[in-house]
Amino acid sequence: MALWLNRAGRHGEYEQKFLAEGRIYLTWEGLNRDLGKVGTPQALRDVLAEVYPQHSQAKLIQNAGQIWSFSHRMKPGDWVALPSKLKRVVIHIGEIKGPYVHDPDADDPYYHHRDVNWFATDIPRSSFDKDLLMSFGAATTICGIKRNDAEKRIRAMAKNGWKPMPSPPSLIEHAEEEGEAEGPTDLEQLGRDEIAKLIMQKYKGHGMAVLVEELLRAQGYATYKSPEGPDKGVDILAAPGPLGFGQPRICVQVKSGDAQVDRPTLDQLIGTMQNVQADQGLLVSWGGFKVSVEKERAHHFFRVRLWDQDALIDELLEHYDRLDEDLRAELPLKRIWTVALQEEEG
Repeated sequence: MALWLNRAGRHGEYEQKFLAEGRIYLTWEGLNRDLGKVGTPQALRDVLAEVYPQHSQAKLIQNAGQIWSFSHRMKPGDWVALPSKLKRVVIHIGEIKGPYVHDPDADDPYYHHRDVNWFATDIPRSSFDKDLLMSFGAATTICGIKRNDAEKRIRAMAKNGWKPMPSPPSLIEHAEEEGEAEGPTDLEQLGRDEIAKLIMQKYKGHGMAVLVEELLRAQGYATYKSPEGPDKGVDILAAPGPLGFGQPRICVQVKSGDAQVDRPTLDQLIGTMQNVQADQGLLVSWGGFKVSVEKERAHHFFRVRLWDQDALIDELLEHYDRLDEDLRAELPLKRIWTVALQEEEG
């Protein structure tokens, strides 16, 4: 059995379709050819040269490796990893259930698919070791993940309820075959993964409310933070102005666990807002939000904001220079510049 990476578009534009339909798609636009009838990698390159005459020879070879993997090398029983772009802090895992299918009547670019059972969705990236995250950060759209016995380790994680597991004592690099080179790594995402782990080390539990409070103070809010223990739905109260008498008055609830927050927590926050005469609310959930909460984003847009792990890190990076010196000492970050990663597709 093998483990594959299969992305759902540069910006995750196909992700919901992949998950909802129980499939992975080969999303190269304009490629309406039955690839199952293409007998060799060289023949596939010839097909791609006809469909994409504007592409360089190097790009044709690179794309052919990915497309050949999808159409010929993936097998039922193999597992596939889909790093989410819609919720950047999670990874979806599925099992390939069917053969390659070409549907000439499908809408472009959905001519090619494989059926997948997405048996594990929204797995926190923090559950995976750094080397696995580096492999999941490959720039290619489709590739085999073989380094450091990745497939065996992922299956062991599944048996262990996706809890983080100790790394093996020695990690052996496997030779990569054509179509499986993992390529450049998304350094930005890797950096965010490291920041997330550092936050959990320093601000786990009630400490997460400390971090959120400091982020609000950096934006000019005066704050009140509830002491540890039962908070009756209020972790932080915040309002602008030196004494906090301005508006908007914000009621904040912070959940630092890995579990996704459900609708009752949102309802509790809205009820607490009324009790403390808050104008608006902020619900912070390190583990993210269930669909029942996501559906309420538009309905409560003018009253409530939802911060998941990704949004919290965005706020940290945006306001880092204005944070308290002690906090910056606990979360030492350095801004760097690097060439933006471009995923290869079509």
